[in-house]
Order: sequence, then structure tokens, then C-alpha cells
Amino acid sequence: MKLLSIAVPCYNSQDYMEKCIDSLLIGGEDVEILIVDDGSKDATGEIADSYEKRYPSIVRAIHQENGGHGEAVNTGMANASGMYFKVVDSDDWVDEDAYRQILSKLSEIAGGNQTLDMFISNFVYEKQGAKHKKVMRYRKEFPQGKIFTWNDVRHFKKGKYILMHSVIYRTKLLHECGLKLPSHTFYVDNIFVYKPLPWVQTMYYLDVDFYRYFIGREDQSVNEKVMIGRIDQQIKVNKIMIEDIDLWKIGNRKLRKYMFNYLEIITVVSTIMCIRSGTEENLEKKRELWHYLKEHDIRLFHRLRNGIMGQTMNLPGKGGRKISVAAYKISQKVVGFN
Repeated sequence: MKLLSIAVPCYNSQDYMEKCIDSLLIGGEDVEILIVDDGSKDATGEIADSYEKRYPSIVRAIHQENGGHGEAVNTGMANASGMYFKVVDSDDWVDEDAYRQILSKLSEIAGGNQTLDMFISNFVYEKQGAKHKKVMRYRKEFPQGKIFTWNDVRHFKKGKYILMHSVIYRTKLLHECGLKLPSHTFYVDNIFVYKPLPWVQTMYYLDVDFYRYFIGREDQSVNEKVMIGRIDQQIKVNKIMIEDIDLWKIGNRKLRKYMFNYLEIITVVSTIMCIRSGTEENLEKKRELWHYLKEHDIRLFHRLRNGIMGQTMNLPGKGGRKISVAAYKISQKVVGFN
């Protein structure tokens, strides 16, 4: 069994995927790299095949009809043979030194007598043109040097969340929790990191800047204009997160609070994108989302509506919109809009 399976969803990625894959190959035989060619129309499939040919014991090229990012991740999970599972998008890459440290620690833990459900490390916003790279670290939130539980987790400030770039999950846990991402839908990384959390009992945090999250392409899913254009998909993800987990049934208080806060920020992003679009059609979608939330779970509606972020999303007039912009800046820190 491989130590770590890494899925690399690719769609028309010929211009940048090699940088990503080359950074992952450094893991050697401990790693399985699953390049999922999601119906690309350029040379992505041929590049994937060439890597498999050169590194047959490490790389596997998988070709499928276009199903979107979520379906590519599903394919990665279905084909993963590693003990642990990670997603690295094809325009991102990983740091060599941090990578080696993570593999060493995972190997050490795998050889011990404790089961590890989730491994967390830092990620860097590689924002094009930015002189100073913002790093998402978790030194204040998590203990270091030991396996810990939710009871050991400290306070998460607004704007600080565990994102897909931060996590490596135990592969079997992803199957046990029934994780399946919707096809032809962007922003499913939020479901990927959110839905398994109630199944996570044990965690380990390594304070290394591992994942390099590239931001800067105009066609990127986190480009604000692109997000507004795909607001229906953002709202779809938002609703799946509302439906999939009954937060009131989560026994651990700290986990429940964290997941409420995470759902709140996703709802804020959905709402603020509707507001910033400025169209009556999208403002109606905002109202429909909150009405849906009210009909689905009235307690959750009041919890989110009465939270600081929720209140700012529903204030009337110019003053309300100004406060909404402040909330937007917090959500911007999380998503990293360009």
C-alpha cells in the first residue's frame, strides 16, 4: 500500500500541469499520483500519459468524460490505494522541503499504534504580482508535536478556516463518511473539507508551508467576476452543506461551533456575490437562499442570521451595503478572490 495518494484534477491544464506534477514526483515510491484528465480538449491527456509511461510505479493517468472538478476528485478517491489522500489542483504546486517533512511524519504515524484521521499543514497564497505572500498558518489554533482531538483545538478567529489546501485525510474515512461531490459544479472543495469533519476523531498539525495556492488567472474559479457568473453553483454547494450535516446533532461543542462558523462564511460568500453583482435577479437568489434556509432549519436560519456576519448580509440601504463590504473583506481572506 502507498502511503499517500494525490489526485490532480486536470481540465485543459497543458500550460501549467507539469510544474504541479514535477513538484509531487519528489515524494518517490511512497506516493501515488493520480492525474485525472477530465475530458480535456488540449494536450492534457497526452501529458498525463507521458508521465505514467516515465513513472509507471508512481503516476497513473485516468481519462474520463468531462464531469467537472468534483467528479475528478470523486474519481481520484475511487482509485486511491494510499493510506492517506490529498487533492492538489493542476495550477498549484507543493514545497519540496515541507513535502519531505510531511511524508516522514505520515510514515512515522502510520507505523505507530494510533489512527490518524486528518493531517493539517499550512498553505501559501501565491497571488500573482503580490510582493508579500500571505500564509495560512494554524499555530494558535492547534497543538504541535502530537496527535490531538477536537477537545484540544483552540479558538478559530473569523477568517481562519481549514481549507482543502490545508488537509490530508485518511482515505478510508472519506469512504466511511460517504463523501461524493456533485458533478459539473465549482466550489466543491468546501464540501470536500466540511462533510468529513464529524468523522474526524484524531488530527496532527505540522507547521510547514506545504501547499502553494496559485491565484491570478482571469478564468480562475475564485476570480470575483467568475464567481458572480457561477453564483448558482456557489448556492448549490451552500445548500448541500446545509442539507448534508445536521449540525445540531454534533456532540463535540468545539467541532459544532467550528462547523457553524464555516457554514456561516460560505453563506456570506454566496450572499455577498449576489449583492455585488448588483442585478435584481441575483438579489432574488439571495432572498431565495435565506428563505430556503428558513424552511429547511429554522434554528439554523436564526443562528446564521443573528451571527455577526449574517446580520451584516441583511442590512438595508447604503449603510448596510458598507457593512456588507467589511464582511466581504473577511470572506475575501478565506477564499482569496482575485
